[in-house]
Amino acid sequence: SLLMKRKLFLYNFKNLRWAKGRRETYLCYVVKRRDSATSCSLDFGYLRNKMGCHVEVLFLRYISAWDLDPGRCYRITWFTSWSPCYDCARHVADFLRAYPNLTLRIFTARLYFCEDRKAEPEGLRRLHKAGAQIAIMTFKDYFYCWNTFVENREKTFEAWEGLHENSVHLTRKLRRILLPLYEVDDLRDAFKTLGL
Repeated sequence: SLLMKRKLFLYNFKNLRWAKGRRETYLCYVVKRRDSATSCSLDFGYLRNKMGCHVEVLFLRYISAWDLDPGRCYRITWFTSWSPCYDCARHVADFLRAYPNLTLRIFTARLYFCEDRKAEPEGLRRLHKAGAQIAIMTFKDYFYCWNTFVENREKTFEAWEGLHENSVHLTRKLRRILLPLYEVDDLRDAFKTLGL
């Protein structure tokens, strides 16, 4: 089925602060071709990690096989259960540089950090610098995913307790990661001056 089971979506995309046991990454995607003011949907679906291969790399292999027209513009939107690891962020950034006619928006449920907590933020900054728009999923994004990628049997998406608060918390965390370092230093100085 092209659509994800409800329980699978809710379990994997829940934006918990401590998401223990959720080791797989799921990626829901929409690919559109942009023609001046209009856009045309080419494909949508979802993928998950397979046999030691991260889902972001699987998607890059999948889209590379399309033989995209370099004279046309394409917009790819991802909704991921985890943000990319350092290596995947590097691969995606390289891919975006190789295909300047592609734009990528990533909406993620949770931020992924490995043991080396400096690597993933650096990967996200590299990805951002390569032109990817990165954001944390909000209620609106969950609602869209529920209606686009999930076998919902006409049931309306209902927010779980803490969805909004966790989105706000993660958005702040992501903003701190993506802010240029001099801006972070400026903010620290401003807080010191204010006695905060």
